[in-house]
Amino acid sequence: MTIDWQHFTPWTSLAGGVLLGLSAAVFVLLNGRIAGISGVLGGLLQPRRGDVDWRVAFVAGMLLAPLAYGLFATLPVARMSTEATLLVGAGLLVGFGTRLGAGCTSGHGVCGISRLAPRSLVATLTFMVSGFLTVYLVRHVFA
Repeated sequence: MTIDWQHFTPWTSLAGGVLLGLSAAVFVLLNGRIAGISGVLGGLLQPRRGDVDWRVAFVAGMLLAPLAYGLFATLPVARMSTEATLLVGAGLLVGFGTRLGAGCTSGHGVCGISRLAPRSLVATLTFMVSGFLTVYLVRHVFA
């Protein structure tokens, strides 16, 4: 394995991780809620009275943040190197896993592990091992 040093971004990656952790901590401290994206979106699909405004604001912030960033820096070019049907299938599998695991990477991996939740540790280990195994199989066995 080699590192692509021209595209290696340890400082910006570290800064992004710190901002993500800080925002999750502030969110739980101010709102008493976990910043799990699947839970936030799921709450919009089955709305309850008084529970929609903050969810809409959360999703709007996720959608508008890249646009605000684009005012100050050049956004990277998004490239898809696979078929759309494969991406849709992968998305559906991720959605199924999110429902099966009662949360997503942000809910379990960022918020749950920081709270030392045992089920979040198991869920995070499960999706990480599944991801490693999938990449290995796709790149080395089925290639």
